[in-house]
Amino acid sequence: MNVPVRRVTWPRTVRIIRSIHPPIDLFEDIADPADWEALASAEAKFNPRIRDSIGDLSKVPVARRVTGPGASWVMAPFVHCSPLRPGRFSDGSFGLYYAGDRTEVAIAETIHHHARFMRATNEAPGWTAQFRQLIGAIDADLDDATGRADLLDPDDYRGSQVFGAERRAAGANGITWPSIRYPDGQCVAVFWPDVIPIPTQGAHFAYHWNGEAVDYVRNIETKEIIQVA
Repeated sequence: MNVPVRRVTWPRTVRIIRSIHPPIDLFEDIADPADWEALASAEAKFNPRIRDSIGDLSKVPVARRVTGPGASWVMAPFVHCSPLRPGRFSDGSFGLYYAGDRTEVAIAETIHHHARFMRATNEAPGWTAQFRQLIGAIDADLDDATGRADLLDPDDYRGSQVFGAERRAAGANGITWPSIRYPDGQCVAVFWPDVIPIPTQGAHFAYHWNGEAVDYVRNIETKEIIQVA
């Protein structure tokens, strides 16, 4: 497959995740990633739920794991992937680190998926889940999906999921494309944790659900409220 590759060098990436997910101690420690399975097995004897917290380590080869302060934010999407949570470039059988080139992109992308969940579960209006902003960077060669209408359908991910699996198997670092939810922005989806630097935590947000859409976003620290719908 002849896929154009572009060097993506952004001094700032933004990813937004649910705030309910705490750091995973194993990834934050200085232990050698090659020892993680043994450490997890030992700890599971005293805390059977530890494996649920750590996730599936087999999803990430030892050589591609990252460790140290903040490593949880990178490792989590790769070890906690699930077919119940597919994305544009994965059916959920493997994880990806999705991020945008600005906060507006990350908010728009997460609003879309949060609204689908709220609609499907018929949630009552009100301020809903809280989210945390992760600020990072990227400097890597990525497959460029710009102009690929077959991969950028707003709702049908079947073709793009096949593409993602093929490119991951071919050894690609990840994919970049223009945001569907925020047309002025760009997105990246990275296949392996060691492709990107460990991010730092930024602002916290709350989303307001009006029964049909997410209409407001509140910055919890500054109290600023932004209308989005």
